[in-house]
Amino acid sequence: MASVAGLVGVKRFRTGLWLGAVAVLMAACVSSPKLPQPPYGPPVQPPVYNPPSQPVPPVQPALPPQDGPRPYALPLSALPGWASEDHAGALRAYAEGCGVKRDGARACQQAKALMATYPAPSADAARQFLEQWFYAAEVRNDDGSNGLLTSYFAPEYPARAVPDAEFDAPVLSRPANLASVGDRRAIEAGSAQSSALAWMRAEDLFFLQIQGSGNLIFPDGTRMRAAYAADNGQRFVGIARPMAERGLLPQNGTSGDAIRAWLARHRGAEAREVMNLNPRYIFFTVARDDGREAVGAAGIPLTARRSIAVDPSHWTYGEPVWIEADGGNLMGARGSYRGWVMALDTGSAIRGRVRADLYMGTGDAAGQEAGSVRHPLRMWRLTPVQ
Repeated sequence: MASVAGLVGVKRFRTGLWLGAVAVLMAACVSSPKLPQPPYGPPVQPPVYNPPSQPVPPVQPALPPQDGPRPYALPLSALPGWASEDHAGALRAYAEGCGVKRDGARACQQAKALMATYPAPSADAARQFLEQWFYAAEVRNDDGSNGLLTSYFAPEYPARAVPDAEFDAPVLSRPANLASVGDRRAIEAGSAQSSALAWMRAEDLFFLQIQGSGNLIFPDGTRMRAAYAADNGQRFVGIARPMAERGLLPQNGTSGDAIRAWLARHRGAEAREVMNLNPRYIFFTVARDDGREAVGAAGIPLTARRSIAVDPSHWTYGEPVWIEADGGNLMGARGSYRGWVMALDTGSAIRGRVRADLYMGTGDAAGQEAGSVRHPLRMWRLTPVQ
């Protein structure tokens, strides 16, 4: 979706295919720092629970035995940070995103029923429900290495209906000769048999392609949504690392904002040469902006800070996940990200078991934060009891 939320190494917004990106632009940057293993105290005891006016059938979790090989099953109360979670927000995110997953249908139905009660369930009721219905198991890389959290967002870019000296980069439609268009350099030289749907600044188009979709705003106030239509089949290559290696940006200063600012300052042949390091090129469709939230690969609107993109070879859309990411190494990075999220999207640069791209929302503020996310990551699979 947008301006590089993770230029940090990847990204793209994806609407069903997701292309890849934003956080891996950086993903290619700096080696992930070692994730500290803080000592955890005894599990937090849940508060006294007063059931809602429309009771939910009680469930007694039957946790798998904990004397087997890792990962061990844990009650949610043992998760780091569980006591300080917004449990009502977690339950809402689960109820809105669980429908795409076949497993755990009973838990999903009960969550939706609970959210439909009036008044809405309290934080205590939500916590008790989640603790009754789910257990956690940490997911680890085979080699024990740290995972990586990056971030993306839904960008908004100025655009023009006709080109000028500043807005000279075309938003191209799916070409008739898609199989033979070549790499980014060839396409920009005119190899694609396609039409210009709008015109953008070159650096904005580059970031739109990383995100995979975004909103275009024209001078008369018209808003259009550009969505992924096709790609040229080339491998995505992050430009953060080569920019740092060439001394164009400092090693710890390759955030999305920093990369975009450099490209804007060097707009023209110099910036295009750097952008051509990434041979992958995205084609779009353009339609009126309907004002709805961005939709991920699972076909469900994404919720800011509650939705992640994952590798679908290791995760299932609609699956709840607990993330803990501390110690980001980019300038301007926040200290940590922790909480209940839903796996609802994917991207070509999101690969591996312990790898996630956090959806940050829409607009400049979301983009600025997303571009600074590159944090070592731990992930727990949250599984409903049967």
